[in-house]
Amino acid sequence: MVSRVRVWLNRTYAENVFFMDQLRRNPSDRAVEIHATHGDADSPVLAAADTAELEPEGLSPAGYVEYALAQCGRRGIDVFVPRLHQSAIVAHRADFEAIGTALLAPPPEAVAVFEDKVIAYEAVQAIGVPVPSWWRVRSADELVAAVEELEAAGHKACFKPASGAGGVGFRVITRAPFSMVHLTGFPSPYVPLDLVVEALKQSDEPVDWIVMPRLEQPEVSVDCLTGPDNRVRLAIGRTKNGRRRGFTLHEQWLEPARQIAEGFGLHYLSNIQFRMFGDRPVLMDVNTRPAGGLHQLSLCGVNAPWAAVQLALGEDPGEMTPPFLGQDYTVVSGPRPLRAISLPQQRVEEAEPLLPAVPAQTAETTEVGAAETANRAITPA
Repeated sequence: MVSRVRVWLNRTYAENVFFMDQLRRNPSDRAVEIHATHGDADSPVLAAADTAELEPEGLSPAGYVEYALAQCGRRGIDVFVPRLHQSAIVAHRADFEAIGTALLAPPPEAVAVFEDKVIAYEAVQAIGVPVPSWWRVRSADELVAAVEELEAAGHKACFKPASGAGGVGFRVITRAPFSMVHLTGFPSPYVPLDLVVEALKQSDEPVDWIVMPRLEQPEVSVDCLTGPDNRVRLAIGRTKNGRRRGFTLHEQWLEPARQIAEGFGLHYLSNIQFRMFGDRPVLMDVNTRPAGGLHQLSLCGVNAPWAAVQLALGEDPGEMTPPFLGQDYTVVSGPRPLRAISLPQQRVEEAEPLLPAVPAQTAETTEVGAAETANRAITPA
């Protein structure tokens, strides 16, 4: 009898309720038990899991590794998909393997390269992947100099943290003065240069930004599945152009993504994003974790989360080609259940439940945008 697989997702994005759904509906018809932890008791991933716990706050990266090892040992975790403190966790891969837990994450060297966008751009440029021009800025004077150089070349300047995930901190520089235009309609990523400069001068907090030209659509996020042998098993591009979404297997996107995934050993699931700079695609960002929109590949007949778990367990799915490309689509919000209490019902076999149970009919709901949260506007991640 084939044993069930226990998978843990730590403090992950709300969209990964769909990742969990796909694990349960795996084509191998294997029983999967999902453990989830989070800092927010109302996260829908806690309600969607079979077992769940609130994570302790204030742990250092080293302290979190100890917490994670204890979780894996106590819960009998077979595969751990780390998001929070990924870098510290993968540095202790041998400790997790010693207790029978496989990490669904790249090796520490690969994670380190892509924690800092400047280091990442320098590294991928060295292997021949096109990147946009960029400036690292830590002061108002450096910001103004970078913006002026970009504008002189006919580009709009934008900036974002040199280290960070998603579109957090992304802004587009404008010379237009602050006016009622900025106070009507929905909030905009555009910010007047003079206000940014003044804020920098008045702040006592250091900044570490990367300034670059604003890249144009389409945006193509290539989801890659790469084995521990550095060979890509699956690569599919998800296209974004305004509201419209679609899929592509065009080599102008897939070839540089494979080059990065294989060249830097981005084992298991990674997401490599490109946009247009003039008439050519350039790298925008690299995520060493599953993308929030990974589940959308199901429209192409592909279950990428399960294939990744198979790889982590040593069960190589082989090279995968989507049987078809799904039609163009858009993403909308929908309800997901939340428990009426602060932690979800436990479906475990312990003599005493780890967390209080609550009848399913008392569930509340929350809205989870299918990858829309992470990709909300047209701002690059």
